[in-house]
Amino acid sequence: QVQLVESGGGLVQAGGSLRLSCAASGRTFSSYTMAWFRQAPGKEREFVGAITWSSGSTYYADSVKGRFTISRDNAKNTMYLQMNSLKPEDTAVYYCAADKFYSGRNRFNYDYWGQGAQVTVSS
Repeated sequence: QVQLVESGGGLVQAGGSLRLSCAASGRTFSSYTMAWFRQAPGKEREFVGAITWSSGSTYYADSVKGRFTISRDNAKNTMYLQMNSLKPEDTAVYYCAADKFYSGRNRFNYDYWGQGAQVTVSS
């Protein structure tokens, strides 16, 4: 059974940085895509970015491109989301997700989810 556990959320001022981690267990993830989504109060969960575990290739939502970076550590089975130049509109609960057969931006197609990590950016 796949388990995903996020950590690293918190409160930061606008313009600051945070790094989220997503520790994965229960499978060999070499053929998986892992992704970050976020959900602000009253809004739908939206795609942030994703990484193909085998190749390390990444892609991002336009709203975070150039500010956020996804990486992974194969030895630790951990994915990271480095968030720089944070804005108040980045405030949300951030979720990591994983799927073996899907690699897109549609949240409904990801089978496995973490519990979420709160990120709050103050102005």
